[in-house]
Amino acid sequence: MNRTYRTTEEIEKSFGAQVKALRLEQDVDQVTLAERAAVSVSALKALEAGRGSSLRTVVRVARALGRADWLDTFYEQPSVSPLALAREREGLRKPQRASSRKASGR
Repeated sequence: MNRTYRTTEEIEKSFGAQVKALRLEQDVDQVTLAERAAVSVSALKALEAGRGSSLRTVVRVARALGRADWLDTFYEQPSVSPLALAREREGLRKPQRASSRKASGR
């Protein structure tokens, strides 16, 4: 499923709605889920309402809901990077840090 979101707020609201729906599906109240996730009730309410949350809150709540699989996309790396292959083919080294060149005004 490929969705295109225009704003960060839309992503937060969509994710929060998914968390709330799953919590209700599991018949768990906010206080209980917050305790299981080791987050404050206000942090959970903010997450569900799409008002922004820390990554720590997202991870803890996803795990407490039994949905650690939601986190997989945060750290998946392609097994073969097309950019790395191109660099290797050209005999270029992997960059060790960001360029110090200033971005041109585009």
